[in-house]
Amino acid sequence: MKPSGLSAASREQLSRLLREGPPLLTAGDAAGALGLTHTTAARRLAAWSRAGWLARVRRGAYVPVPIESASADIALEDPWSVAAAMFSPCYIGGWSAAEHWGLTEQIFGSLCVMTAKRPRNRKPVLRKARFELHTVAAANFIGLKTVWRGGTRVQVSDPARTLIDMLADPALAGGIRHLVEMLRSLLHDQPKEGAKLGDYAGKLGIGAVFKRLGFLLQRDHPDQGALIEMCRQNLSAGYAKLDPALPADRLVTAWRVWVPATEAREVRS
Repeated sequence: MKPSGLSAASREQLSRLLREGPPLLTAGDAAGALGLTHTTAARRLAAWSRAGWLARVRRGAYVPVPIESASADIALEDPWSVAAAMFSPCYIGGWSAAEHWGLTEQIFGSLCVMTAKRPRNRKPVLRKARFELHTVAAANFIGLKTVWRGGTRVQVSDPARTLIDMLADPALAGGIRHLVEMLRSLLHDQPKEGAKLGDYAGKLGIGAVFKRLGFLLQRDHPDQGALIEMCRQNLSAGYAKLDPALPADRLVTAWRVWVPATEAREVRS
C-alpha cells in the first residue's frame, strides 16, 4: 500500500513527531510530543499506519516508513535501536556484540539481545528482523559500552564481557567451536580486553565460567598463566559440560568439566 494523502494539520503533526520522536514510536511518545491524550495519540498513530506513513511493529508500536518507500511493508532500518526501545533494560550481546567488535567473521541471522525482562516469546520476528532474547539480571549489567545508532543510545557488551557471557552460555557464541575462535581473536588482537576476563568472571561469580575458561586457556593459551591460576583458584564444586548442547564423554578432572572427545586434545586430566 502506498502512503495516502494527509490533511495539512495531520501532516504537520506527523512531521513534528518524526523530528522529535524516537525510532520506535508509541502512544506515549506521540502524546508527549504532540500534547494529546494517550487515547487520541494511539488513534492518530493507528490512522497514520493505515494511511501507510507508519509501519506497525507490534501492538501500539510503530516505525516511520521512508518517504522513498513504495510500500509500508518495510524491514526495520536499525534493529539495534528498536531493541533498545522494546526490550529495555537490555544490551546487545552474544554473537551480535562479537560481530560488532570484530571477534568473528561468522554471519548470524538474528540480533542477540540480553534483557532483564522475561518475555514469553524469546525469538520474535518484527518487521522481517529476527531477535533472540536472553534474560540476565539487571544487577549483572556490567562491562557495557554505549554506542550511538542514529540519535539512539544503545548499550552493547564490551569484548571481554561478550566472551564471559558466552562462557556462561556457549549458545550465545553459536556453539563451542565459535567460542574457541572468538576467545583466540580476543586474546591475540585485543589483549587489553583479555585482561578484563578475570575481573568480569570474578564479579559475576558463575562457576561454569571458570571451568570452561580455565580448560580452554590451559589447552589453547598456556601463556595466560595468571588467568589460568585465577580460574583454578575459583573452581566451584560439581561438574559442568564444556558445551551443554553437545554430548560429552571425557571428564577433565583438573577443571571439573565434561568435554566431547574432539575437544579434549592435549589436556591432561
